[in-house]
Amino acid sequence: MTASELIGVLTHVKRWISNLRRAGKERKAESRKALRSVILAVRETQVYIRHTTDGGKKSIKTEKALSLRWTELSFELEDIGLIRLGNKCSITGKYWANPDGIDYSFLPELADKLNEIEQLSVMADRENS
Repeated sequence: MTASELIGVLTHVKRWISNLRRAGKERKAESRKALRSVILAVRETQVYIRHTTDGGKKSIKTEKALSLRWTELSFELEDIGLIRLGNKCSITGKYWANPDGIDYSFLPELADKLNEIEQLSVMADRENS
């Protein structure tokens, strides 16, 4: 997975969150759990990115946790019918399972995207409560 593919996943998540605001009550209810999972995945990824950009070493344990979080999220999204987004999250999970060859120079851009998604997710979750 390339940096642009990972950014693409996050862009898709952002679009989904924006579209959720226009969804009906039933769809919003189904999506609430998935939104919270997005927030968790984003925060875990942000922490790891901060760790590596601050000079920390790569951690197989953390990369495993990220891989599992994004994979679990893909299942949740597929279960509520968001197949395309679920597939993208699955790819992200595969990426974190084996991130060799990652170009860490894209991490600041990724961190910005993660911040945007988290803010949108939090707002959408509050609107749906």
